[in-house]
Amino acid sequence: MKISPVVAELGALFSSAGQELYLVGGSVRDALLGELGQDLDFTPSARPDEIERLLRRFTRSVWDIGKDYGTISASKHVDGADWIIEITTFRADTYRSDSRKPEVLFGDSLTADLVRRDFSVNAMAINVATNEFVDPHHGLADLTAGLLRTPAAAQQSFSDDPLRMMRACRFASKLGFEPVPEVLDAIRDMAERITMISAERVRDELSRLLLTDNPAKGLDLMVGSGLADRVLPELPALRLEADEHHRHKDVYQHSLTVLDQAIALEKSRGHAADLVNRLAALLHDIGKPATRELHDDGTVSFHHHDIVGAKLCRRRLRALKYPNDVVKAVSKLVELHLRFHGYGEGSWSDAAVRRYVRDAGDQLEQLHMLTRSDCTTRNQRKATRLRRAYDDIERRIERLTQEEELSAMRPELDGTQIMELLQIPPGPAVGQAYEYLLNRRIEEGLRVEDTATADLMAWWATQQR
Repeated sequence: MKISPVVAELGALFSSAGQELYLVGGSVRDALLGELGQDLDFTPSARPDEIERLLRRFTRSVWDIGKDYGTISASKHVDGADWIIEITTFRADTYRSDSRKPEVLFGDSLTADLVRRDFSVNAMAINVATNEFVDPHHGLADLTAGLLRTPAAAQQSFSDDPLRMMRACRFASKLGFEPVPEVLDAIRDMAERITMISAERVRDELSRLLLTDNPAKGLDLMVGSGLADRVLPELPALRLEADEHHRHKDVYQHSLTVLDQAIALEKSRGHAADLVNRLAALLHDIGKPATRELHDDGTVSFHHHDIVGAKLCRRRLRALKYPNDVVKAVSKLVELHLRFHGYGEGSWSDAAVRRYVRDAGDQLEQLHMLTRSDCTTRNQRKATRLRRAYDDIERRIERLTQEEELSAMRPELDGTQIMELLQIPPGPAVGQAYEYLLNRRIEEGLRVEDTATADLMAWWATQQR
């Protein structure tokens, strides 16, 4: 199988040093699917020091950040493309029952390396010097059938590395494959073992799942297997017991539908896959279980579930070690996702539209997508009414932006001007004055500086009484 001159050059380099080199794992899988990218994974018989020595003959761009785990990485620009290469010594890692970190063990054969890999579709290899295709665990057959099977017994595989259970969910989403019954049974039986994996590694695997084209499939597998109870318990909690009259939606299925619709909007609006958008879509209703009230007439309400949900988002995303900017952005969107409701029935003033824009801040476009995606009603008349109402608010935002530079909404006077006019030093009073002017700006739109100055002086006079 001829893939790239880069592969042939590496093969010749390692062969000249008496070392075997194999293209392996996802690189072989993707090549067979016709989707090979420019990130290539290899495994050789050589140890890390020898890998590094050979790679430095191949390119100047070599880094050894993963050397303790047997991995040396490199990059090279060839034929107008930037190739990223990761070469890892034959491995035989395991997890001890009391450890969150793998015990790194180097192996001596390709056979032992492949049986330790996560799934058969990732346990195929190609000898880059001879083009020999190595498939001891029938990965090609599983690839053709769309099945996820572990090379070793599933219980042993997930015991060696519990994160593989999360990867099963990701590959179900990414590839559309079905785990075989043995894999499903093992995940259900061993779901608790995911808690021994660090929050950072679980977070990264969850993020990769969410950034696939069809994350709902993998999330459903997480919920059904019990993994989500340990990783993201707020998600299975959305499976609320329906009232006898079925007067409220299945919140869990609704959330997956909102996620699907948010992804479709990303694509239709020309955005790249957006983790914040997808987390907000998935978690926007997680405050409902805690706020659910069943009334005597059979109706159900979830008062303030937006506020409660934002708090739950912050707590869960922090526990998963998401960066602060992601935590803040997602929780803000969850808190604001109901703000639009009522626009179609009432008449928002321009000031109300300005507040909407100000409160959304940098997440305005994501709030647009979340609010639109949150409409999952089967009532076409209602859906059309909501869509037209949101079309209208977006048009008003665009008009006000053009007229008033709404995207950079600030008072007409800055902090320095406020201090000079009021003859006060930096301190809380400056912030209070700034907030007062900003609120007047929102209520009245953009004004001339003299009007803002007169407003400020009148306000300051009331503060001195």
